[in-house]
Amino acid sequence: MNNVINWFEIPVAQMDRAIAFYEPVMQVSLRRENMDCAELAVFPYQDPAPGGALAKFDGITPSAQGAIIYLHTDDLAATLERVATAGGQCVFGPLELGQDIGTIALFTDSEGNRVGLHQPA
Repeated sequence: MNNVINWFEIPVAQMDRAIAFYEPVMQVSLRRENMDCAELAVFPYQDPAPGGALAKFDGITPSAQGAIIYLHTDDLAATLERVATAGGQCVFGPLELGQDIGTIALFTDSEGNRVGLHQPA
């Protein structure tokens, strides 16, 4: 079966500021890509896994409303510390969902988006 999730984009108002937030929080290097209609900073991923990016283009606005994506972490507490250090704020959790699911938390990023973190069980 194919993954239902294929790609996600986290809207940003200022790409440099968003990259400066997400790279240390998630401990990754984002790959910048410019298209005719959008500026992207792509999170590392390996096909066929779903991928995603920070995205800046007309018609999207960062928001704490709407769908929530959950980014993977092996250490939720340490990641939430990095969120705070980078200027974000934990707005929910951590909440353990069960021994077979793991623990989640929600934070607001540098752009005002509400984003989830998931540490698998």
